[in-house]
Amino acid sequence: MHPVIYLSHGAPPLADDATWTAELAAWSADLPRPTAILVVSAHWEAAPVMIGATTTVGLTYDFWGFADRYYQVRYPAPGAPELAASVRKLLAGTADDPERGLDHGAYVPLVEMYPAADIPVLQISMPTLDPVELYRLGEKLAPLRAEGVLIIGSGFFTHNLSALRGTEVPSWSSEFDDWGNRALLAGDVDGLLDFEHKAPAGRLAHPRTEHFAPLFVAMGAAGGPGGHTAIDGFWLGLSKRSWQFA
Repeated sequence: MHPVIYLSHGAPPLADDATWTAELAAWSADLPRPTAILVVSAHWEAAPVMIGATTTVGLTYDFWGFADRYYQVRYPAPGAPELAASVRKLLAGTADDPERGLDHGAYVPLVEMYPAADIPVLQISMPTLDPVELYRLGEKLAPLRAEGVLIIGSGFFTHNLSALRGTEVPSWSSEFDDWGNRALLAGDVDGLLDFEHKAPAGRLAHPRTEHFAPLFVAMGAAGGPGGHTAIDGFWLGLSKRSWQFA
């Protein structure tokens, strides 16, 4: 069974962080080479589950205010029509968005992890932010692992840009990061699914939960928590913890 991962994807300037890009590259080198990649990103919410482009189309530059060079990035990965067909069989009531290219929650880390862009990639939307429903969605996608598909939940382990002050790591970010790490190691499914109430500073670390939500898809696909941290530390005060489920 192919591993499942949750990663903190970073903003477009992630490409300028030599440490983080090296960590992503080393992580992918340690993973089995996938037959295809399925991404659930914090940056695509739509119900029902939408299936993105299955051919190579332009990227979705879903950000603003950055230097022009960040809008020149290309990632011409092959489409994944066979994977899309498998997803349709596993999930009832999906719809297609054939013009939607990969957003930055998908292509920013993939540029570092699989720079050759030679593995088929498919992105699907999150139909809800409800943790239990997302966990169940992941469970339905779990059979793809036997086909060698790398399922990626792409978010950010803490994400409250408006509460950041300077470059210091705020206590709400470090406390939530520590709690989340311990909860994953302990296999505390109930606590993680109810993180807004169970975690220290849960609502401060995630005033809106879309960046933590992909974790639940990954957990469901993996059959629960467990596994290990692949990347840790902080970036501009936010936890970049990324997790590999065996």
